[in-house]
This record gives sequence, C-alpha cells and structure tokens, in this order.
Amino acid sequence: MLEHRSQHTISGRHPCLAGHFPGNPVVPAVVLLECVSRALGDALGQPVRLTALPTVKFLKPLRPEQEFSIEMQIEPDHSAARFRLTAQGIELAQGRLEYAHDA
Repeated sequence: MLEHRSQHTISGRHPCLAGHFPGNPVVPAVVLLECVSRALGDALGQPVRLTALPTVKFLKPLRPEQEFSIEMQIEPDHSAARFRLTAQGIELAQGRLEYAHDA
C-alpha cells in the first residue's frame, strides 16, 4: 500500500468563497475533494479522474488560509484510496474514493 501526505492552503481569494458564505467563509467540500484528487495525482505521478466516492464524511469546516494536511493510503491495485484531512490535529474529513488514470 502506497502512503502519501501533503500540506495545502486555500487562498482567501479563491473565487468560490465569495458566496460560501459572506462574512463567514468556509471552504466548500468540492474544493477539498479537488485538492484530494490533485494530491492523489501527485502521489501517482499522473493525473487521475475520480469515478466514485463511496464513503465521504465532512466533520469540521475549513476556513480560508487555514493550513491542512491530506493523508492517503493508495490501495495496491491503484484503483482506490482512503484519505483523511486534518488541520492542527483536528480531523476535518475522511473517506474512500475510486479513480481512473487519465491518459
């Protein structure tokens, strides 16, 4: 099983934050999943396309400019991975995703 860990920050100027939510910005789940997808592609050395999200739980909100970690365990057949997002030791999200390699 391949393991990968990376650090990320979502800029306070990200276009999605203007409406999510004014005066109390929270990074949308879809942006976090995009970060997970990119981190997975980086770990594998090639872009991937998410094909399924059989299990995903969002536990705590992430604020713009807040640093967070993505930890993942990539299954040996390279078709699925488990992931976990944390910030300052607090779990933000976790789940399992399935993917295909983009050619």
